[in-house]
Amino acid sequence: MKKHFLALPVALLGLTVGFLRAQPKPAAKPVVPVAAVVARAEAQYAAYLRQYPDSTLHPRSNNEDGSILLTTSRNWTSGFFAGNLWYLARLSGQPRWPRRAAAWTETLDAEKNVTTTHDLGFILNNSYGQGYAITKNPKYREVLLQAAATLAKRFNPKVGAIRSWDHHAEVWAYPVIVDNLLNLELLFAASKLSGDTTYAHIAKTHAATDLKYRFRRDFSTYHVLNFDPVKGKLLTAVTHQGYADNSCWARGQAWAIYGYTMVYRETKNPKFLQAAMHAADYFLQQTSKVPDHIPYWDFNAPDIPNAPRDASAAAAAASGMLELSKYAPRKNPYFGAATAILASLSMPQYLAAAGTNNYFLLKHSTGNKPANSEVDAPLIYADYYYLEALWRYQNYAQLTLN
Repeated sequence: MKKHFLALPVALLGLTVGFLRAQPKPAAKPVVPVAAVVARAEAQYAAYLRQYPDSTLHPRSNNEDGSILLTTSRNWTSGFFAGNLWYLARLSGQPRWPRRAAAWTETLDAEKNVTTTHDLGFILNNSYGQGYAITKNPKYREVLLQAAATLAKRFNPKVGAIRSWDHHAEVWAYPVIVDNLLNLELLFAASKLSGDTTYAHIAKTHAATDLKYRFRRDFSTYHVLNFDPVKGKLLTAVTHQGYADNSCWARGQAWAIYGYTMVYRETKNPKFLQAAMHAADYFLQQTSKVPDHIPYWDFNAPDIPNAPRDASAAAAAASGMLELSKYAPRKNPYFGAATAILASLSMPQYLAAAGTNNYFLLKHSTGNKPANSEVDAPLIYADYYYLEALWRYQNYAQLTLN
């Protein structure tokens, strides 16, 4: 099979390839070829937009037959592609990308009033929020504020948290999943945009409740916390998308790194910084056992090293650790670890060749292995956190994340 390589200078490509091989000490520092990856992303997404011009449909992954899986705005992943286009606008500086990002953002408008999901942050903050940061469009601000008001309706003060899923009511009375930490960013943003501290109070309360129960003793994470909605008592802690209830689902651990880091940014409460560092340290303990640092879908999967990888977990963790490295005590390992992950993701093993992979950027992600869904497949949110991490890496010296 012909190997596809980025169009890099020979010296740069050699350094990057060398990173993935065993090197005599001192080892070469990993290289993240940002400009080449941005060019690849522009080619992939331009080709996607020519092939699929309908902005009411949003790419998610592959179907079982290998065809592309597109969704409506109602799907929890619908906001990521617009977010990808906004990040590509930042990374490339090309004026065509904000126009295209706006087109895929504005078809998500109806979701601001949907009360049956906790994922309004993923859907609207990653699209309208990114767009507002660039354009300051007042209509985007209105959508974000309405979305926050809608999301706040899912908050139960007795539990002290926002309800995650409505499905499987016969299994979970009041589920709170680790992914939900990321949706809190919408609430923090709404308080800053409106001056109404109610939203930030809900977000801080949810994060504090989550932190009480999210970690095991070794600082691996549970996926689902199940509460009694009347008494507010924790009933069970399980790992729905992981291998077993006592295993650690890799993307869940990445969500914890990213989520607690973001909550620390917004609150400056040191307990959330400590939580983010604990989550990151466990993640790094596990990925240090893997030569290219890209995690298996579950750190306790019984078929390692033949288990599927999860590039989406790697990308989210890398983006979170780049921010975490700004807040953690000096000489922390997080920037270097994030750089190593990004270097691996930028290699042909994970970064798709132009015109392949249904125009997604990254290969080898895992959506829901227990359900045999989106296994060893592209995922749109893997691309999102990869592009975000590249932007954070490129702008690290000047980056102000507060």
